[in-house]
Amino acid sequence: MSNTVIGIFEYESDAQQAQNYLLANGFADADVDIKTASYTSEAGKTSVSSHNEDLGDRIGNFFRDLFDGDEEETKRYSEAGKHGTIVTVHAASANEAEAAAAILDQYGAVDVNESAAGYSSNQTYAVALPNASSVSDDTTASLPIIEEKLQVGKRQVQTGGVRLRSRIVSRPVQEGIRLRQEQVTVDRTPVDRIASDSDFDTFKEGTFQVKEYAEVPVVSKEARVVEEVSLNKTVEEHDEIINETVRKTEVDVEDLTEQERLRKSGSGL
Repeated sequence: MSNTVIGIFEYESDAQQAQNYLLANGFADADVDIKTASYTSEAGKTSVSSHNEDLGDRIGNFFRDLFDGDEEETKRYSEAGKHGTIVTVHAASANEAEAAAAILDQYGAVDVNESAAGYSSNQTYAVALPNASSVSDDTTASLPIIEEKLQVGKRQVQTGGVRLRSRIVSRPVQEGIRLRQEQVTVDRTPVDRIASDSDFDTFKEGTFQVKEYAEVPVVSKEARVVEEVSLNKTVEEHDEIINETVRKTEVDVEDLTEQERLRKSGSGL
């Protein structure tokens, strides 16, 4: 409740312009409400008096909840609310509430204390309530000027890379080799001669043998490094132009003296 700002406007168009300005200057749509306290009688349905009483009850309950049951404040602001369009702003901080009050005042919201005497003459008035309290002529309000500054930084993102993965593959190979193999043969040659002394030297039991030899392939493997694969990274820098938009608050100062005089005389719009 301490950050609730209410503006009651004589003209719904002024209230709508104030709402649009608030939404365009940092206030969320959910935090700005607009309600028009007007009614239209319909034949055969609800009379003007009964509809007016229902309207007064709803506005009274709204301000009673806002002022936590303060009947005096509720009565004063309910009277003002029944004669115009109510804009409610739920501000997040005291500074934001002051800014909202200044905007509502800029678009035509008037202090209810100055306008209380006019309710009996069927005139409609508006009231701005910063922080749910009345605003006197001595109250000062400030409108913050907000300007966005562009800040450009850097962060690192992965754009690609190279991964090395080794695996073992097998392939068939052929290699030719010449092998030598020995074979013993037995030759018998018929002879007819007288035995000599050397022949008698071998004329005894015994054995005599000749061995056969053959070459067989012997296979071995030798691992040799035939290539090296390495990863190297190079860094390149480039300039890039960032195109963005930034916002800032611009305040138009308008002299409302003549406008207010015309408004109160009924010829403002």
